[in-house]
Amino acid sequence: MPSPWALQLVLRDERAGRATHLAACEAAAIAAVRLLDDERSAPGGPWHERVATWDAGPVRKVVRRARGVRFEATAALDGVTVEHRGAQVRAVVPGPVDEVPPLLAKLQVGGTELPDVGEPAAPVADGLTVALTPLARLSTGKAAAQSGHAAHLAWRYLADDEVARWRAAGFAVRVVLPDEAGWRRARRTARVEVTDGGFTEVAPGTVTALSCWPTLALP
Repeated sequence: MPSPWALQLVLRDERAGRATHLAACEAAAIAAVRLLDDERSAPGGPWHERVATWDAGPVRKVVRRARGVRFEATAALDGVTVEHRGAQVRAVVPGPVDEVPPLLAKLQVGGTELPDVGEPAAPVADGLTVALTPLARLSTGKAAAQSGHAAHLAWRYLADDEVARWRAAGFAVRVVLPDEAGWRRARRTARVEVTDGGFTEVAPGTVTALSCWPTLALP
Protein backbone atom coordinates (compact mmCIF):
# COMPACT_ATOMS: atom_id res chain seq x y z
CA MET A 1 0.00 0.00 0.00
CA PRO A 2 1.50 3.38 -0.98
CA SER A 3 2.45 5.79 1.78
CA PRO A 4 0.06 8.73 2.30
CA TRP A 5 1.22 12.16 1.25
CA ALA A 6 1.24 15.25 3.46
CA LEU A 7 2.00 18.94 3.34
CA GLN A 8 4.55 19.93 5.96
CA LEU A 9 3.82 23.28 7.62
CA VAL A 10 6.64 24.74 9.72
CA LEU A 11 5.64 27.29 12.33
CA ARG A 12 8.30 29.69 13.57
CA ASP A 13 8.14 29.66 17.37
CA GLU A 14 10.80 31.81 18.96
CA ARG A 15 11.13 32.04 22.73
CA ALA A 16 10.48 35.78 22.63
CA GLY A 17 7.75 37.49 20.65
CA ARG A 18 5.67 34.37 20.10
CA ALA A 19 2.76 34.57 17.67
CA THR A 20 -0.80 34.26 18.88
CA HIS A 21 -2.74 31.03 18.42
CA LEU A 22 -5.18 32.56 15.92
CA ALA A 23 -2.49 34.36 13.91
CA ALA A 24 -0.60 31.07 13.56
CA CYS A 25 -3.74 29.30 12.37
CA GLU A 26 -4.43 32.02 9.83
CA ALA A 27 -0.84 31.99 8.57
CA ALA A 28 -0.93 28.20 8.15
CA ALA A 29 -4.16 28.41 6.16
CA ILE A 30 -2.85 31.17 3.91
CA ALA A 31 0.43 29.31 3.34
CA ALA A 32 -1.35 26.11 2.32
CA VAL A 33 -3.50 27.90 -0.24
CA ARG A 34 -0.70 30.02 -1.63
CA LEU A 35 1.32 26.88 -2.26
CA LEU A 36 -1.63 25.24 -4.02
CA ASP A 37 -2.23 28.33 -6.14
CA ASP A 38 1.43 29.08 -6.86
CA GLU A 39 2.34 29.11 -10.56
CA ARG A 40 5.01 26.50 -9.81
CA SER A 41 2.21 24.14 -8.73
CA ALA A 42 0.30 24.62 -12.00
CA PRO A 43 0.57 22.16 -14.92
CA GLY A 44 4.06 22.44 -16.39
CA GLY A 45 5.48 23.89 -13.19
CA PRO A 46 8.29 22.19 -11.25
CA TRP A 47 6.04 21.38 -8.27
CA HIS A 48 2.99 20.27 -10.21
CA GLU A 49 3.36 16.50 -10.00
CA ARG A 50 3.94 16.48 -6.24
CA VAL A 51 1.21 19.01 -5.46
CA ALA A 52 -1.31 17.30 -7.75
CA THR A 53 -0.60 13.88 -6.20
CA TRP A 54 -1.19 15.27 -2.72
CA ASP A 55 -4.24 17.37 -3.68
CA ALA A 56 -5.91 14.34 -5.25
CA GLY A 57 -5.90 12.48 -1.94
CA PRO A 58 -6.75 13.25 1.68
CA VAL A 59 -5.86 16.79 2.74
CA ARG A 60 -3.23 15.62 5.18
CA LYS A 61 -1.01 18.24 6.83
CA VAL A 62 1.69 18.01 9.49
CA VAL A 63 2.53 21.07 11.57
CA ARG A 64 6.07 21.25 12.94
CA ARG A 65 7.76 24.00 14.90
CA ALA A 66 11.22 25.50 14.66
CA ARG A 67 13.14 28.51 15.85
CA GLY A 68 16.19 30.45 14.78
CA VAL A 69 18.55 28.83 12.30
CA ARG A 70 16.43 25.69 12.08
CA PHE A 71 13.50 27.68 10.75
CA GLU A 72 15.69 29.73 8.47
CA ALA A 73 17.18 26.54 7.02
CA THR A 74 13.75 25.48 5.74
CA ALA A 75 14.01 28.24 3.12
CA ALA A 76 16.29 25.83 1.21
CA LEU A 77 13.31 23.52 0.65
CA ASP A 78 10.76 24.08 -2.11
CA GLY A 79 7.81 25.96 -0.68
CA VAL A 80 6.31 29.31 0.31
CA THR A 81 6.64 31.36 3.47
CA VAL A 82 3.85 33.52 4.87
CA GLU A 83 4.29 36.27 7.44
CA HIS A 84 0.99 37.32 8.96
CA ARG A 85 0.21 39.32 12.08
CA GLY A 86 3.41 38.30 13.82
CA ALA A 87 3.21 34.65 12.75
CA GLN A 88 5.53 33.02 10.22
CA VAL A 89 4.74 29.70 8.55
CA ARG A 90 6.52 27.87 5.71
CA ALA A 91 4.55 25.40 3.61
CA VAL A 92 6.89 22.85 2.05
CA VAL A 93 5.97 21.12 -1.20
CA PRO A 94 4.30 17.83 -0.17
CA GLY A 95 5.63 14.31 -0.35
CA PRO A 96 5.12 10.86 1.19
CA VAL A 97 5.03 10.87 4.98
CA ASP A 98 7.79 8.25 5.09
CA GLU A 99 10.11 10.37 2.91
CA VAL A 100 10.24 13.59 4.93
CA PRO A 101 13.46 15.56 4.25
CA PRO A 102 15.94 15.16 7.13
CA LEU A 103 15.83 18.90 7.73
CA LEU A 104 12.14 18.59 8.58
CA ALA A 105 12.19 15.17 10.22
CA LYS A 106 14.21 16.51 13.16
CA LEU A 107 11.61 19.22 13.91
CA GLN A 108 9.07 18.51 16.64
CA VAL A 109 5.49 17.74 15.63
CA GLY A 110 3.46 17.25 18.81
CA GLY A 111 2.84 19.64 21.66
CA THR A 112 2.81 22.89 19.71
CA GLU A 113 0.81 25.24 21.91
CA LEU A 114 0.87 29.02 21.82
CA PRO A 115 -0.31 30.47 25.13
CA ASP A 116 -1.95 33.66 23.81
CA VAL A 117 -5.13 32.99 21.81
CA GLY A 118 -5.27 36.53 20.45
CA GLU A 119 -7.98 38.06 18.29
CA PRO A 120 -9.09 37.07 14.78
CA ALA A 121 -7.85 39.10 11.86
CA ALA A 122 -10.17 41.87 10.69
CA PRO A 123 -12.70 40.79 8.06
CA VAL A 124 -11.58 41.30 4.47
CA ALA A 125 -14.04 41.59 1.59
CA ASP A 126 -13.86 38.33 -0.42
CA GLY A 127 -11.69 36.76 2.28
CA LEU A 128 -12.37 33.39 3.87
CA THR A 129 -13.54 32.83 7.43
CA VAL A 130 -12.52 29.57 9.10
CA ALA A 131 -14.48 28.64 12.21
CA LEU A 132 -12.90 26.14 14.61
CA THR A 133 -15.07 23.85 16.68
CA PRO A 134 -15.87 24.78 20.29
CA LEU A 135 -16.81 21.15 20.98
CA ALA A 136 -13.26 19.74 21.17
CA ARG A 137 -10.00 21.15 22.45
CA LEU A 138 -7.40 21.64 19.71
CA SER A 139 -3.74 22.43 20.36
CA THR A 140 -2.22 25.18 18.24
CA GLY A 141 -0.59 22.60 15.98
CA LYS A 142 -3.85 20.74 15.49
CA ALA A 143 -5.87 23.92 15.02
CA ALA A 144 -3.36 25.21 12.45
CA ALA A 145 -3.60 21.97 10.49
CA GLN A 146 -7.42 22.07 10.57
CA SER A 147 -7.39 25.69 9.44
CA GLY A 148 -5.14 24.64 6.57
CA HIS A 149 -7.55 21.83 5.69
CA ALA A 150 -10.51 24.22 5.66
CA ALA A 151 -8.73 26.69 3.39
CA HIS A 152 -7.47 23.88 1.13
CA LEU A 153 -10.97 22.47 0.64
CA ALA A 154 -12.37 25.93 -0.01
CA TRP A 155 -9.74 26.48 -2.71
CA ARG A 156 -10.63 23.09 -4.18
CA TYR A 157 -14.43 23.47 -4.15
CA LEU A 158 -15.19 27.17 -4.65
CA ALA A 159 -16.11 28.19 -8.20
CA ASP A 160 -13.33 29.61 -10.38
CA ASP A 161 -14.69 33.15 -10.15
CA GLU A 162 -14.91 32.87 -6.36
CA VAL A 163 -11.31 31.67 -6.13
CA ALA A 164 -10.30 34.57 -8.38
CA ARG A 165 -11.96 37.03 -5.99
CA TRP A 166 -10.30 35.36 -3.01
CA ARG A 167 -6.95 35.46 -4.82
CA ALA A 168 -7.41 39.18 -5.48
CA ALA A 169 -7.93 39.56 -1.72
CA GLY A 170 -4.52 37.96 -1.12
CA PHE A 171 -6.13 34.69 0.01
CA ALA A 172 -7.04 36.46 3.24
CA VAL A 173 -8.11 34.07 6.01
CA ARG A 174 -9.74 34.97 9.31
CA VAL A 175 -9.93 32.22 11.95
CA VAL A 176 -12.64 32.56 14.58
CA LEU A 177 -13.63 30.64 17.69
CA PRO A 178 -17.43 30.69 17.88
CA ASP A 179 -19.40 29.57 20.90
CA GLU A 180 -21.69 26.55 20.52
CA ALA A 181 -24.63 28.62 19.25
CA GLY A 182 -22.40 30.40 16.74
CA TRP A 183 -20.97 27.06 15.62
CA ARG A 184 -24.44 25.71 14.94
CA ARG A 185 -25.32 28.81 12.92
CA ALA A 186 -22.08 28.61 10.95
CA ARG A 187 -22.66 24.96 10.07
CA ARG A 188 -25.93 25.90 8.40
CA THR A 189 -24.21 28.18 5.89
CA ALA A 190 -20.62 26.88 5.67
CA ARG A 191 -19.28 26.05 2.24
CA VAL A 192 -16.95 23.36 3.62
CA GLU A 193 -16.83 21.11 6.68
CA VAL A 194 -13.60 19.43 7.73
CA THR A 195 -14.16 15.96 9.18
CA ASP A 196 -11.14 14.68 11.05
CA GLY A 197 -9.64 11.26 10.44
CA GLY A 198 -8.91 10.80 14.14
CA PHE A 199 -5.14 10.37 13.88
CA THR A 200 -4.45 12.87 16.68
CA GLU A 201 -6.28 14.66 19.51
CA VAL A 202 -9.91 14.12 18.44
CA ALA A 203 -12.14 11.16 17.67
CA PRO A 204 -12.59 10.04 14.06
CA GLY A 205 -15.48 11.83 12.39
CA THR A 206 -15.21 15.00 14.48
CA VAL A 207 -16.11 18.11 12.50
CA THR A 208 -13.21 20.37 13.42
CA ALA A 209 -13.43 23.36 11.10
CA LEU A 210 -15.71 25.16 8.67
CA SER A 211 -14.98 27.36 5.67
CA CYS A 212 -17.33 30.28 5.20
CA TRP A 213 -17.04 32.46 2.10
CA PRO A 214 -17.54 35.34 1.65
CA THR A 215 -16.42 36.42 5.09
CA LEU A 216 -18.78 35.32 7.85
CA ALA A 217 -19.48 37.87 10.57
CA LEU A 218 -18.72 35.93 13.73
CA PRO A 219 -17.13 37.26 16.91
